[in-house]
Amino acid sequence: MNFAIIGTGMISHIHAEVIQSLDGHHLTWVHSRNERYGADFARKYGCKHSTDLEMLLMASDIDAVAICTPSGTHAELIIQAAQHHKHVLVEKPLDIALEQADEAIQVCKENGVKLGVIFQLRFMEETKKAKRILEEGLLGALIEVDTYMKFYRPETYYENSSWKGKQELDGGGALMNQGIHGIDLLLWLAGSVSSVTAQVKTLKHAIEVEDTAAAIVNFANGAMGIIQGTTSIYPDHPQLLTFHGTKGTLELAGTEVPYIRTLHIQDRPELTINHPAVPVDHLGEAHKQQYIDFIEAIEQDRQPLVNGAEGRKSLQLVKSIYQSSLERRTVEVPQR
Repeated sequence: MNFAIIGTGMISHIHAEVIQSLDGHHLTWVHSRNERYGADFARKYGCKHSTDLEMLLMASDIDAVAICTPSGTHAELIIQAAQHHKHVLVEKPLDIALEQADEAIQVCKENGVKLGVIFQLRFMEETKKAKRILEEGLLGALIEVDTYMKFYRPETYYENSSWKGKQELDGGGALMNQGIHGIDLLLWLAGSVSSVTAQVKTLKHAIEVEDTAAAIVNFANGAMGIIQGTTSIYPDHPQLLTFHGTKGTLELAGTEVPYIRTLHIQDRPELTINHPAVPVDHLGEAHKQQYIDFIEAIEQDRQPLVNGAEGRKSLQLVKSIYQSSLERRTVEVPQR
């Protein structure tokens, strides 16, 4: 397959390196609105470049595009690519607005192209192991599920970006941008959320969106829990998801490379895990596994494991948290 990358920001380099590492697949084009950025990127990765997106999407040597642009542009670009019959793999989040996200999903369906959303943490081995433990019911019925995403971003992180921290293109802060990976894992592992009561605030940074958030959530399966997300505390803490059931506890720790830090199951001492060594971060490996699934989905004519509908779930929950905070009430989360 031949890929094009749209956008030349930091994450696009991981996509380029992953594509080049896949036998038989090629990076043929890159699009950037900035001629110099596009030329530099193309020179580095040995592909063609263009500032004309319409022309690029008409190229015959592109089967799929990877969208690596600001969040608020995602749906628009998905739609444009789908209308040119290109498969689409888009960085998280699917978009910053549900209406646009839904339109993008529909246009991909109408044009017969696959849509995948980058939530690469689902493809890590320890994450998949946690999924099996929960699906097999080893923890019993879930009682409490908590998600802690206590991150630090310096002021320069926002000052040096043309879009991060700005409502128009970021659509949110600590939850929509940094925390959405943890929220996606929460929903994938624990199931859908039925209601949320939340507050989001901007307590440290001079930005238009939240840098601190807390929410009480109720799950459709009867469990309850909390979500904490921030970019305002120092030092940065690793992401942590905790699952407490009637028969035991599982802790999934780690921001870039999640691993099972603790596992205790009543009457199953042979399964106990206690604080193993933190695994080495192989940057790009999880993206590679998601690319492999995406390519296989196209070849086998099936849905990618993280398709548009899956990618929409975390966006729905984040928007419900924002609504709860704005309206100062408990919000029911629509189920689809």
